[in-house]
Amino acid sequence: MILASGITKRFGRTEAVSEVSFQLGAGGSLALWGSNGAGKTTLIRCLLGVIRCRGRASIGGVDVRRHGRHARALVGYVPQELAFHDDARLGAAMMFFARLRGLPAGRAAESLDAVGLSGHERKRVRDLSGGMKQRLALAVALLSDPPLIILDEPTSNLDAAGRGEVVETLLRLRSAGKTLLFASHRPDEVVSLADRVLVMERGRLFRDTTPGELWPTTKPVQLVRLYLTMASEADAAEALREAGHAVHLNGHGLCVAVARDRKAEPIATLARRRIEVRDIEVLEDVQIPEAAR
Repeated sequence: MILASGITKRFGRTEAVSEVSFQLGAGGSLALWGSNGAGKTTLIRCLLGVIRCRGRASIGGVDVRRHGRHARALVGYVPQELAFHDDARLGAAMMFFARLRGLPAGRAAESLDAVGLSGHERKRVRDLSGGMKQRLALAVALLSDPPLIILDEPTSNLDAAGRGEVVETLLRLRSAGKTLLFASHRPDEVVSLADRVLVMERGRLFRDTTPGELWPTTKPVQLVRLYLTMASEADAAEALREAGHAVHLNGHGLCVAVARDRKAEPIATLARRRIEVRDIEVLEDVQIPEAAR
């Protein structure tokens, strides 16, 4: 479904994506994992053909650079930041997007039903929960019944209930045969939805792995934030990844997803490299679903 070869994108002197290559077959599900600024969103935009880049990308056998509109017709895209008019009603919003794409009116109702929003057509966007807004965006992406769905941090701004709603909807779509490519920073989400994980850092593909290899545990995973000096963060992240930990930097420390009974392991790993940890904060438990293992 997706073939990417040597995808590279520079912004001035900054190389946001560097020589990224991968394949994703039809019906598969691939997660992009990495720190803020790792290049995940830029890579997605390159794959969609909305920004120029070096390298080659095709979707469903269609060259993105030469036939961008045709390639994007095979994709339902859900961005991280949603843009709906607060006063719009769900039914009217869906009809607007259906007409915009030249689709029959019935597709609006079918798409709402696919994400579990049937019966909510009279609700205004401003009255929706975060999870319902995200499912509305997914409904718009599904209007043309595309075989591939690409999502950029689909649950980043949602509470636990909203995350659950979105993940359940994506699981249903995956079971129906849709191909998924999504960026995420949540271990439970990646384990639930993905067959493979591309770990990215500083624009490069660091590791092509599976959720089970990143989090080989049946116990709850905890997100732990380590505070170091700024000069040590990049070296610390590299050391932890080499030790097999799932890591990302978010501008406020270095976050590691580890099993609850392994919280001391990242600190021990850094101590062996003589990298000092100034402070540690346990953020939350993340339950890895049994059914996803």
